[in-house]
Amino acid sequence: MSAFSFHAGTTPLLISIPHAGTDVPADIEKRFTPVGRELTDTDWYVDSLYAFARDLGASVLKANYSRYVVDLNRSSDSTPLYASSPTSPVCPTSTFGGEAIYRAGAAPDASEIAARIERYWRPYHRQLEEELARIKSERGIALLWDAHSIPSEVPSLFPGVLPEFNFGTRDDASCPRHVADALLRLMVTDGKFGAVLNGRFKGGFITLHYGRPAEKIYAVQLELAQRTYMRESPRGSFDPQHANAAMRYIGQLLQQYLDSSL
Repeated sequence: MSAFSFHAGTTPLLISIPHAGTDVPADIEKRFTPVGRELTDTDWYVDSLYAFARDLGASVLKANYSRYVVDLNRSSDSTPLYASSPTSPVCPTSTFGGEAIYRAGAAPDASEIAARIERYWRPYHRQLEEELARIKSERGIALLWDAHSIPSEVPSLFPGVLPEFNFGTRDDASCPRHVADALLRLMVTDGKFGAVLNGRFKGGFITLHYGRPAEKIYAVQLELAQRTYMRESPRGSFDPQHANAAMRYIGQLLQQYLDSSL
């Protein structure tokens, strides 16, 4: 199986979905703990949530393999995302809740991690870089939207309940402030969902690495609290009716993002 699925669009917008994949090679899965096999930290159904984006003319890049195989939103050398707090490595060995993904003694060693980077990480990032370059060459600007979701409460990562819409631009390093402010204003003005810019989630490696506003390549991460579109506990299947409001707002946000390139 390919490391990713890709659809080429017709607008300056590229949507990256690095954490919705659920495939795990059999030789890796057999070393997982029961907790690891649950793939708890998956960005559940985000590919379904953004399926409409093709109709907007967006390019869509979606990882097929689980983030427990390799985390595409981490640097290949596992450099921490934030100087003030540690982050999980490119091949995680524990869940967000601190539970072991692998049975004792079965975690990947350095050579296996290097092989996974070559097999899964580099192809995704090569496609991401090539598509941004194509869009920029043809349109004069490229807009990267890194699509994520997370449970509303993860005590090991943040206190309390997460706002529904969490925008990250690495404190304005990956996207001009006026563009991000317009996205935030769209959500805050309506008031149906809570929203924050550069709060607990400022953007991961993809946002940091590819966002280059001076070169007219913008990058925004949206970390969506999963209660906006699904039943979190116990986890439900994707329900378009439940997700309808979130999809409608995401559509408005993507259109606003596109309008910023005019």
